Amino acid sequence: MRSQNLIRLSGAVALCALSLGAAHAATGGEPAAVVQVDVAPCLAAAAADDMDKAGSACASVIDNEKTAKADLVKALVARGALYARHDQVDRAIADDSRALQLDPTLADLFNARGELWLKKGDKPKAVQDFGAALKIDPNHEKAKANHKAMARELERIGAQMAVAGKPSFNCRSAARAVEKAICANRELADLDREIFASNARVIREARNPAEAKALQRAQDEFIARRNAGFGRPGYDLKKAMQERLQRINGVDGY
Repeated sequence: MRSQNLIRLSGAVALCALSLGAAHAATGGEPAAVVQVDVAPCLAAAAADDMDKAGSACASVIDNEKTAKADLVKALVARGALYARHDQVDRAIADDSRALQLDPTLADLFNARGELWLKKGDKPKAVQDFGAALKIDPNHEKAKANHKAMARELERIGAQMAVAGKPSFNCRSAARAVEKAICANRELADLDREIFASNARVIREARNPAEAKALQRAQDEFIARRNAGFGRPGYDLKKAMQERLQRINGVDGY
């Protein structure tokens, strides 16, 4: 019984050996070679700022399923930087985003994409990317500078939003009809606040006390005319306020 089992086992081993030999012969006696994707032409073309060559060279790497992950990231970063230099912002963001999905540890790339979001005017996404870069590398100089600048900008926008639609005076204590009209109209309220701020600026920048006094007198006279003219036939409050703002700031707006 045991000898029969050995015979069967020997036959199976022989059959397996024959099968392997046939497969070996069919492939010329050598195992199939794994073709590696060469990323070098893509990187070279991108570094040379050659859009035409980089377009094809990088696509052959990025679109190849056999490309190693590390090489794919390199190609995406290189092509993304090339797109950014040529102001193709959406394409650059797309490549950077794909690269960051593959490797979310690239602080430089987060900062670069943040700057691209800033070009598109998407400040919240820009701040988010600058913050992500700093989480990875707290000492990243560019990301620190960008994040600080954006934080100030967002703070300024927030301050503007907080006072939007509010005049320079307290509407709760508004007694005159013209003041109540300004409080009831967001555009007029913004105009009033701008007039007040611009007048304060020119007085602050006056060359001497006499000039500052004359500037304030002009503002007081405008307020008096506004109060007296409101409600009369033909009086346009909005137009009067716009003209006053332009007179303070000058033709160039400052």
